[in-house]
Amino acid sequence: MADSNVYPPGPDFVRGAHVKGMEGYRELYRRAAENPEEFWGALAEQELFWFKKWHHVFEWNPPDVKWFAGGQTNVCYNCVDRHLDTARKNKVAILWEGEPGDQRQISYQELHRLVSRFANVLKGRGLKTGDRAVIYMGMVPELPVALLACARLGIIHSVVFGGFSAEALKARIQDLEAQVVITCDGAWRRGKEVPLKSAVDEALIECPAVRDVIVLRRTGGAVEMREGRDHWWHELDEGASENCPAEPLDSEQPLYVLYTSGTTGKPKGIVHTTAGYLLQCVMTMKWVFDLREEDTYWCTADIGWVTGHSYIVYGPLAAGATAVMYEGAPDFPQPDRFWRLIEKYRVSIFYTSPTAIRSFIRQGDQWPNGHDMSSLRLLGSVGEPINPAAWEWYYKTIGKERCPIVDTWWQTETGAILIAPMPGAVPLKPGSASLPLPGILPEVVDLSGKTRETGQEGYLVIRRPWPSMARTLWRDPERYRSQYWERIHGSYMTGDAARMDQDGYFWILGRVDDVMNVSGHRLSTMEVESALVRHPAVAEAAVVGKPHEITGQAVACFVTLKKGSWDRPKLAEELRKWVAHEIGGFAKPEQIRFADALPKTRSGKIMRRLLREIVTANTVTGDVTTLEDLSVVTQLSSQADED
Repeated sequence: MADSNVYPPGPDFVRGAHVKGMEGYRELYRRAAENPEEFWGALAEQELFWFKKWHHVFEWNPPDVKWFAGGQTNVCYNCVDRHLDTARKNKVAILWEGEPGDQRQISYQELHRLVSRFANVLKGRGLKTGDRAVIYMGMVPELPVALLACARLGIIHSVVFGGFSAEALKARIQDLEAQVVITCDGAWRRGKEVPLKSAVDEALIECPAVRDVIVLRRTGGAVEMREGRDHWWHELDEGASENCPAEPLDSEQPLYVLYTSGTTGKPKGIVHTTAGYLLQCVMTMKWVFDLREEDTYWCTADIGWVTGHSYIVYGPLAAGATAVMYEGAPDFPQPDRFWRLIEKYRVSIFYTSPTAIRSFIRQGDQWPNGHDMSSLRLLGSVGEPINPAAWEWYYKTIGKERCPIVDTWWQTETGAILIAPMPGAVPLKPGSASLPLPGILPEVVDLSGKTRETGQEGYLVIRRPWPSMARTLWRDPERYRSQYWERIHGSYMTGDAARMDQDGYFWILGRVDDVMNVSGHRLSTMEVESALVRHPAVAEAAVVGKPHEITGQAVACFVTLKKGSWDRPKLAEELRKWVAHEIGGFAKPEQIRFADALPKTRSGKIMRRLLREIVTANTVTGDVTTLEDLSVVTQLSSQADED
């Protein structure tokens, strides 16, 4: 932290910024801290449309909170309808390019028509407020159309990332008890078709609650359509009316459920509601991205993750932005695809992940240097901490030392960005998420909740509720309470380790639980272990994250086998493919190590901490006093040396 360079905001950027200089930041932060009700209430009146005003800004009974209690609004109305009476009516809302090169420009007026028609399609299938839809699609414009149509009617939606397997999709459909699945025939990825409808068919064998499957024709690949259940999107859409008023919904009406990895192996359904979530998405578009009317904004995430919900769909559209969407891989057909798109669409705000940045560095500077990216004025980073060397490359090679970088810290559970620099106010330190946004009160503490001293590592907690926070876990409020609110009493436990420096800047150090971050995707060690032990050859498995220069972390597996004669090299490859099939390709282990036994405590708990030391340092230096059999660690360490 002490060696970090400091980059103050440029005077030209400060002049046009939403928040100007540290004085502007401190005043905003002070107001939010001293009188949160007045602060958030004024913003809610100013930034959102209401059918009915609230009677309380927030009601806090830890861990239960209600924001804008008694109010009625609609997320879709705020993202689409309210722009139609303004100069934004004919402004491009979504600027889309498919991987094969096809393009669409959808204005706010056209988006309103598309969303209204599809909302009427859903109504025609008997869906209403409180019903549930699972959306399993590629990155096509109809994906945000489906989200907004659900939001228009109050249908609780859950987007499942198109890289998830049929097994993972099935688990999410079953937990949500969805009545409808919205999908595509397939999606394009690196020139090949990713079959989506066939995965839905496989998943639905054990999902009897699903009445309807709506299928968008994207790739034109052959799919099986089951009569009575399966319907083509375009056929239902043809006869749909474009008149579909948005439903006035309670501020706390659930908007969506997004499943994310937990430490138990069972994905947990994070529930986000309506008004508070949307308000914080809008405010962070202005505070963090310094969004202006003329910007072309591009977040490269997939809508299957929370970043895509908050910063491709809901935040940008509610703020009236022009948002770029791209369907395919960043390196197809060549490693300069992202830079081509920035040049072609004159992108001014570019928000991507450290995983992508590390890949770009590896590919070589000739790819970005071959394109005119002078339109860029702001860069962003999301998904995991960005190391200072990657930050410096991003700043110099992509931003040409004139674009501030907003390194954003937040989570699926937080709904929106909580710690990030306001680019016209806060000096930047490579590798630090910097300072909390207005209304956010983070601290670094020990397990008793006592504040750690400057520079000391501890647990990152948030001391006060914020509008976009998750309200509960889907049908599991007790798990929500125990996991997030009871470990440090009265505070939200983020599960991340952090330090705070002498300037109050936060340095996020990564997860403290057994969740890995692979290419920005949260993946539970238990989820991978559960998949491995379902294989007939595997007796026991332990999984840890291993540092990886491109993906941040890679999956490393320690496996003990059932008795039998096994061809280990062949089985290792089979197990890697097995995990990819059970969870998704992004979860494919980089390494499978076979062991006669796993390191365990006397009570039988696997000591993954020791395994992490072995895969990172090939040795064990930590406490082994609770280890049952020291020879197990010795054997695994010598195996690592041989590797």
